Amino acid sequence: MNKKITVVGAFLLASIGVFAQENDSINKLNEVVISDSKFALPKEKSGKVIVKISAEELQKRKGQSVASVLSTVAGVEINGNQSRNGKDLGLYLRGGRNHQVLILIDGVPVTDASGINLSYDLRLLPVDQIESIEVMKGASSTLYGTGAATGVINITLKKAGKKDIAGNAYMNIGSMETTEKTNNYEPQEFNQGFGVNGTINKFNYFATLNNTESTGISEAKGDNFEADNFSRVNAMVKFGVKATKKLSLDFSANYDRMKNDFDGGSFSDDLENYLLSEQYRVGFSPKYKYNKGEFVMNSSANVISRDFFSYGSLTNYKSRSINTDVFNKYQITSEVFIVTGAQFQFHEMSNESQYTTIQKELAKFNMIDPYLTAVYNSDFGLNLNVGARYNMHSKYGNNLVYNVNPSYKFENLPLKLLASYSTAFVSPSLYQLYSPYGDLELTPEKDATIEAGFETNLLSEKLTISAVAFQREEKEAIGFDLMTYKYFNVTGLNNAKGLETALSYQLSKSIKFDANYTFTELAKQSRILNPKHKANASVDVQATERLGFNVAYQFVSDRPFEYTVYLPPTFDPVVMSETLKDYQLVNANIRYDLIKNRLHVFAAADNILNKDFVETRGFSTRGRNFKIGFNFLF
Repeated sequence: MNKKITVVGAFLLASIGVFAQENDSINKLNEVVISDSKFALPKEKSGKVIVKISAEELQKRKGQSVASVLSTVAGVEINGNQSRNGKDLGLYLRGGRNHQVLILIDGVPVTDASGINLSYDLRLLPVDQIESIEVMKGASSTLYGTGAATGVINITLKKAGKKDIAGNAYMNIGSMETTEKTNNYEPQEFNQGFGVNGTINKFNYFATLNNTESTGISEAKGDNFEADNFSRVNAMVKFGVKATKKLSLDFSANYDRMKNDFDGGSFSDDLENYLLSEQYRVGFSPKYKYNKGEFVMNSSANVISRDFFSYGSLTNYKSRSINTDVFNKYQITSEVFIVTGAQFQFHEMSNESQYTTIQKELAKFNMIDPYLTAVYNSDFGLNLNVGARYNMHSKYGNNLVYNVNPSYKFENLPLKLLASYSTAFVSPSLYQLYSPYGDLELTPEKDATIEAGFETNLLSEKLTISAVAFQREEKEAIGFDLMTYKYFNVTGLNNAKGLETALSYQLSKSIKFDANYTFTELAKQSRILNPKHKANASVDVQATERLGFNVAYQFVSDRPFEYTVYLPPTFDPVVMSETLKDYQLVNANIRYDLIKNRLHVFAAADNILNKDFVETRGFSTRGRNFKIGFNFLF
């Protein structure tokens, strides 16, 4: 493994050395980020290393899922994204678990209150609806509340264009094969959709419909196992009104339906298991701008129903969530602004099966959180972001979190130094409290993160290098006991530390090189399925005005794994350990404007070398696969 890490490091360093010989001057856009203050802020004034995946970059990754795109970000590992479509996903950010990562859609937290944790199922969201993604790592509960312990993934959906009417229609077709079994790369994955949008005077609208169907791979690994099907339908409608020059009103409605076959577990086929999930989500966001600031309300409500059929038994889960975040930005001086706000969340769930019933009147809680953040951007390079939030929870009482985030950009050097200390909390989910595996005595997990790093722009801002070291301390972390099958608060402290580095080099106007490396050292409880080393590298070439291609490489190191077996004669549970071997993947795609600004086509190849590897013990992974598609604009 060490030799492979050395090879990866040598490859990155050699690439830097070769590319650094180029001296063409390139104008670099001043990038704006939102996540660390809730309002647009020049990236150079942010005290965080925020990764922004723009619409242009998403176009260069056509054919990939949301999980696949996110898995290339430094510090992010998504277990399950290398398996068939529909495999449940483990989202690990800086070693944290799903419940420690908060996902926002258009600035609003999205959750499934009936899920194992209060997290969003990324399988529900097609990448075709997304305009951009921001990934902000580190404890962020001061601005975003519960769940933002290891970071925030802020997803912005597409919006209306400036024309009276415009739209697109697209279709992708791909194979779905493992390394052991091939069907001559027959089409087994289909993704299609269309959208229409426009702006007429003060009114704007956007509507889109997407459908995905796939088969071809069994979720569990084994000979002659049945292929498991996956289907998804997504509909979204957004419209807005510019009531006055200062006031705008935005409305949205989403419908997401997913049906997914799944197997009986590791190395275990099942012909009947399935999950049917339906989600209805509505949102309302008025914004009012005034002389020295802006007032915003982000509100949403969702209802989710899930039918879970497993081992001959049907369980129905239902949940309802309401989230309203009201906040105001006030510019005190040209260098100082404050953000004051209050957030209300309500969650309830019910569960009904032949074995147990959880009434919604019992399984519910709410939170009210006032918060304050102050941002200072000096004219000599010093930036400071400080804030606090007071969480008032209907079950466990009150909780205070805060953050201090200074940064300094040198005037005569292309260097920015940054540091932060922040705290966070993660509320136990309703499932962790009220399910048969739950414990009503669970307390919220408390996290504290300290980080320091730098970001530099060299060679006329063509080369950007960043590095951040972090250490996170978890207290009363929420774990799952494989012996008792119960959730519990881990006694003592659970520590995680690591280093994230990233490099971006614009060799010329048409060639760009990106790379990142992540080192993560975790305590035993969090180590499962988390790689200690991970590296990504890609080269994107815009060969002509119409033709472009991208080649990407990913290395994932060994990962520890634990599972339970029942051994005779007593058949008592025994926890077994295993190390999953490292793997390397090479992917590529090519894109072409067949009709300029009208018809785009692409072709993609994943796992080109057809490497056989294990992502999770006992489950299938994809081998070499191909995908082709088009996008027609009108």
